[in-house]
Amino acid sequence: MSKRKESSTNNLNRKMLSDCCGIVYAMDIISGRWKMLILYNLEEKKLRFSEIKKLIPNITERMLTLQLKELERDNLIKRSIYVEVPVRVEYELTSEALKLSPIWHALEIWGDEHRELNWQADEEKVMA
Repeated sequence: MSKRKESSTNNLNRKMLSDCCGIVYAMDIISGRWKMLILYNLEEKKLRFSEIKKLIPNITERMLTLQLKELERDNLIKRSIYVEVPVRVEYELTSEALKLSPIWHALEIWGDEHRELNWQADEEKVMA
């Protein structure tokens, strides 16, 4: 992923909105195709990189690495390194991420219901 220029209009607008609106700030932190799925998979237990990759097979290793680094930077996951041979690295949710758990479960329910409504609407259009 390329970095945004600090002085770009896009970056300045994002920062201004994030500074004045909590929902924009929150969405900026958890946005990205894979972040919520990574957090969701880490809810129950610590996982290693390869375990996360198996749970999300379509994500590339590069993208998984980038998303994990961003989640760690934003204090949503904790990375623990165990000095063994070979070195073991595990990821787990922070207490801040656990506060999001009820929200993503509510979003999941809403998303399932909304998707079903759209499928029904599409079927009705086909039948008409």
